[in-house]
Amino acid sequence: MKRMTARLFSMAVGLNAVSAAAKANASKEQETDVLLIGGGIMSATLGTYLQELEPNWSITMVERLDALAEESSNGWNNAGTGHAALMELNYTPQNQDGSISIKKAIEINEAFRISRQFWAHQVETGVLSEPRSFINTVPHMSLVWGDDNVNFLRARYKALQQSTLFRGMRYTENHEQIRAWAPLVMEGRDPQQKVAATRTEIGTDVNFGEITRQLIHSLQRKDNFSLKLGSEVRSIKRNADNTWNVTIASLKNSGVDQVIKAKFIFIGAGGAALKLLQESGIPEAAEYAGFPVGGQFLVSENPDVVNSHLAKVYGQATVGAPPMSVPHIDTRIIDGKRVLLFGPFATFSTRFLKNGSLWDLLRSTNSSNFLPMLSVGMTNFSLVKYLMNQVLQNDDDRFDALCEYYPLAKKEDWRLWQAGQRVQIIKRNAKKLGELRLGTEVVSDKEGTIAALLGASPGASTAAPIMLELMQKVFPEKVASPEWQAKLKEIIPFLGVKLDGNVEASDEELHYTSRVLGLKCDESPLADVTPPVRKPSHVVPAENEPAADIAL
Repeated sequence: MKRMTARLFSMAVGLNAVSAAAKANASKEQETDVLLIGGGIMSATLGTYLQELEPNWSITMVERLDALAEESSNGWNNAGTGHAALMELNYTPQNQDGSISIKKAIEINEAFRISRQFWAHQVETGVLSEPRSFINTVPHMSLVWGDDNVNFLRARYKALQQSTLFRGMRYTENHEQIRAWAPLVMEGRDPQQKVAATRTEIGTDVNFGEITRQLIHSLQRKDNFSLKLGSEVRSIKRNADNTWNVTIASLKNSGVDQVIKAKFIFIGAGGAALKLLQESGIPEAAEYAGFPVGGQFLVSENPDVVNSHLAKVYGQATVGAPPMSVPHIDTRIIDGKRVLLFGPFATFSTRFLKNGSLWDLLRSTNSSNFLPMLSVGMTNFSLVKYLMNQVLQNDDDRFDALCEYYPLAKKEDWRLWQAGQRVQIIKRNAKKLGELRLGTEVVSDKEGTIAALLGASPGASTAAPIMLELMQKVFPEKVASPEWQAKLKEIIPFLGVKLDGNVEASDEELHYTSRVLGLKCDESPLADVTPPVRKPSHVVPAENEPAADIAL
């Protein structure tokens, strides 16, 4: 009995020692030059830039889900629009004197062209493959009705003709012409209704999830890149030498934490970026708050419906609606399948991510941003009213909204889909009150050791220029160096060239990216889009993960 007791005691001690050693090994500090938090389009884009600019830098990517691009970047969680301001009316606001401002439209168009150049370069270098698996030509249209909206669209078209970037846009108020462009939106429509439309043939539909997966797949080919799936950031602490200690926890192996020491951190975690930025404790984070807005789409996969519409048709937003809530009926090509989407319909949840926590909003609220959030709610009653009306909608209300764009729609052809969550930026002003901010913002510390991307639209469409802006902000000396400048010119051939007003350069850029990406570059009518035959896409397994766990 004594011998057995001693043996059991010895085994227990041995097991405890093994367990302690395993935990010690798991929590052993790992060092990396760059830590990317989030496995979406922004982190993938920044990682791709840095791997080409500084191939010797070590890069680690952490994603809390078990697969890549499953949140905002997922093809089913966003509109898939290559935002170039060809049809998005919110990018051309009307001034008090009735004139139309096209400044934002020009900025977004030029920004999207940088993304096209970035993707074209990745295709040429073999980082991205089969362009039609992630980008396809789909005409972009604006459609409005009623005297005021028609007058606005007419004025918008006239204003955009002042820019050489929108030369290919056409305008009409003729029912038959609009029917030729998009039969589905005109069938059953009152022939006496006053309507107007613009159309640009060279618009695009983009699968940002597929781009993300292919970029990260390429990153994984290098030994100095590490991917950790199913891993959640628990704390971010600055060290005395301005490096960072980031504690991550494996969501599969409970109790097993790891510390990563990083020289630079990028937080590209979509809606969760705000909370993680606050966790870092940098003073710049105190300037921001966030308000979550979700979205739903009606989806049709009926071939008779899908094949009768070939365009992305954007309308006029409801008064008070956030920019990502402009109604549109879109041809989409997702993973080789052509479908039709209509929406979005705004939803409200306190989650900052589709797979987030109901406590996200509360946990992001603190003494520095509570008053700004409250002031935004009090001064933006139209937004509050809009969201309340959207949340109270039922299936009949959503179908009625669809019928405004597709008069002969049938309920049985459509199903409701819950898309992703977006977090609208609220920034504190000099009066300590809040301002609702549109677009995206790069926030970093003054030392350039940590940065985050906050905000939403145009988002993924402008990932390449946004990450370029981020590098200019946190690596100013590197970006200005001859070595980086030369390499950046290879990645973005027209870097620093203002395309608006430069017809020759604009045409050269358009023809180059269209040729490499297999897109249209002229204004002849597009007959049809045939979904590409797409091979299954898989990434190399992450650290200690079997391949079967992360098949995409």
